[in-house]
Amino acid sequence: MGNPDRARSQAGGGIVTSPAIYATTIRHARVEPIRNSFEYTSYNWFVDLDALPRLSPWLRPFARFLAEDHFEPGDDSRPDTLRRRVDAFLTAHGINLEGGRVTALLNARVLGYVFNPLSVYWCHDPAGNLRCIVAEVHNTYGQRHSYLIEPDTNAWAQTDKQFYVSPFNDVSGRYDMWLPEPSDTLALTVVLHRDGHAPFTASVRGKRQTVTLRTILRTQLRFPLAPLAVSARIRVQGITLWARGLPVMARPGHLKEKAQ
Repeated sequence: MGNPDRARSQAGGGIVTSPAIYATTIRHARVEPIRNSFEYTSYNWFVDLDALPRLSPWLRPFARFLAEDHFEPGDDSRPDTLRRRVDAFLTAHGINLEGGRVTALLNARVLGYVFNPLSVYWCHDPAGNLRCIVAEVHNTYGQRHSYLIEPDTNAWAQTDKQFYVSPFNDVSGRYDMWLPEPSDTLALTVVLHRDGHAPFTASVRGKRQTVTLRTILRTQLRFPLAPLAVSARIRVQGITLWARGLPVMARPGHLKEKAQ
């Protein structure tokens, strides 16, 4: 599996961030029109898109990172990679990283299944300065949408909601996002604001673990089929809220994003 224990190393003249696993606690809190909150534990990978983990063949089914699970493909004939898909998305928004590093917090494909409610990409310029953030959201209907985020120096940003995620929330409102790049700890927060209120808050908290054979095996034993479990929990919560009388909002059509 190479040398995943390095914190950062030089590769091809550039800085490469070593992969890490974060054991996480995810919390959702709704305060209106029905008060409801729940939390669960899972894990996320933190990777450098130019140096994705290379696992041994017998471990590969438990952590695969496929370009097709994120964004839309570019229009050129080059091999399709996740890094190229991110670059194509940024190009469509007038941003050129000039080869700068892109790190990502996401879920890997496990035994052929993946579900990424929120994937976050920290995009840097060649000097290593944070240029922008991309927050990619997937819903349980098989749709996805990416938000281009330009945070302040404290990693806070605002963006209008544009994507139907929950059947109990329409696409109105504004998100406040706190998305600092992970270090020894992970702490992300997304707050939905609407009509002077904050009806929904989601947070992710976690601690960094170096990627080793032992870490991978322990994580799989603790969180077997994690992406499937996350998707199932979200559906169970939806059924619970519906049974409590929370009205369902009509789902609008969502056009696939064009990378270029």
